[in-house]
Amino acid sequence: MKKILLLCIGLLPFGALAQQDAWVYFNAKENVQASIDNPSLILTQQAIDRKNAYGIVIDARDVPVNEAYITLLKAPATGITVLAKSKWFNAVYVQGSTDDINALVNDFDFVETVVFADDNLNPPTRLEAIEDKFAVENTTVVFNYGNTLNQIEMINADALHLQDYTGEGIIIAVLDSGFTNVDDMGAFQRLRDNGDLLGGYDFVDRVEDVYAFEGNDHGTRVLSNMAGFVPDQFVGTAPDASYYLFRTEDVATETPVEEAYWVEAAERSDSLGVHIINSSLGYKTYQNPNYSYMDTDLDGQTAFITRGANIANEKGIIVVTSAGNSGVNGVGAPADAPGAMSIGAVDADGIYVSFSSQGSAIQPTQKPDVVARGGATFVINSSNDIVNNNGTSFSSPIMAGGIASLWQALPNSNHEEIKQFVRMSASQFTAPDFFLGYGIPDLQVALDIALSLQEEEFFEFKVFPNPANDILNIQVPSANQQTTLKIYDILGKTVLEQTIIESSQQLDISFVAPGLYVMSFESGTASKTFKLIKS
Repeated sequence: MKKILLLCIGLLPFGALAQQDAWVYFNAKENVQASIDNPSLILTQQAIDRKNAYGIVIDARDVPVNEAYITLLKAPATGITVLAKSKWFNAVYVQGSTDDINALVNDFDFVETVVFADDNLNPPTRLEAIEDKFAVENTTVVFNYGNTLNQIEMINADALHLQDYTGEGIIIAVLDSGFTNVDDMGAFQRLRDNGDLLGGYDFVDRVEDVYAFEGNDHGTRVLSNMAGFVPDQFVGTAPDASYYLFRTEDVATETPVEEAYWVEAAERSDSLGVHIINSSLGYKTYQNPNYSYMDTDLDGQTAFITRGANIANEKGIIVVTSAGNSGVNGVGAPADAPGAMSIGAVDADGIYVSFSSQGSAIQPTQKPDVVARGGATFVINSSNDIVNNNGTSFSSPIMAGGIASLWQALPNSNHEEIKQFVRMSASQFTAPDFFLGYGIPDLQVALDIALSLQEEEFFEFKVFPNPANDILNIQVPSANQQTTLKIYDILGKTVLEQTIIESSQQLDISFVAPGLYVMSFESGTASKTFKLIKS
């Protein structure tokens, strides 16, 4: 999914890698409660409004890392270089000798623990060699511009566009490797004219000018699938969404610090009120094989970036990420995250393409989640040419833009509901596999499902949340009137029958398989049927 310059890497003896990489976790933050009580001190108003709208709690993870701690770690005597920081994890990413890094635990009482990227230096936990994740993303200039319609029609995003749902009001952060010429090329003129290019930051070079790095235009191509607009030739899936651009990928090297940069960008996205993150990046193997992840580490909870993606999801952000270009070798991180929407690839005919990373039983949730066109996808490069590229790097933004347009149509739905509507609309929702996941979504169907499932009431009967996970809340008019609840699957088979004996009751439905169900209530002469999504 990303191009790595392999020059001379094979000539470096591992002994030359004496400097180690590690995460240093702190045990405290300052002014936590005061910051939570006055969130405008640590978050933008847009972020506060988004969290309030969707019931996302502002907590200690939103409070910044104590800069005084970082200053102490940077002192020359420590021998430590600080490269990145994370407020969500209350940690910094550092480089230094093994001894110097280990000494931090004893030298500073605010250091809770140290976790080396080389797991051999840690008490037992994780870890495998290097791949070119952009290798299959070849480029050929083409002139048949009308073919761009296929990748939008495939997921029925055009049906949303016809209803004027084009991503307006939705903020997307694009985390990638380079955004060459986005600030002046014609394909993004409409984006700039509408004030929808909100800014960005280069976390690799630590500069505000995210366009200064011109060594890779992968982010430019990715952005085009969402925001590109060339009249009569090319339209992205969310041309009227707003965008932040963050460079987190260093194409010249392959080290875990890129995971730390990614989490920093996700944290900033959250503080800026971003709704969706698109990440056409993936991580598994590094130049130093001791830093690499083994297949069993892609379990949705081990990789630093995966844990960051899960927190972003907890913060109410939809994280849309490429499944990967590794085929049978499986998904990378953060595509393994239960909280992320991992997007695989199909060709123009909707057929699985062999490079698209396959999920496995190692992941705790279905991976990939869904698929979009990633074979010979039409994109726009930094020369303003419409070209064909291969890769899940491009199926991901196609889907991210489509989701933005869907969310615009459903402003009262939260991030988990939106994701479930997309899954339910997909072509093989009832029979997912490790190749296509739940299949190719139909975003108009997703919208129809959502509209049919908006909260219903009758005679004070209420059922929530819907979609539901493990617990379903039931409210009935009176505890004195016996109410019978039955839940049926789509084939009409009864999966649960329950007598409601209290006016307000919680039901454990954790044993019910994910899917669409029908709930039937009978209470005296009153009866009502609900549709229920089990997520």
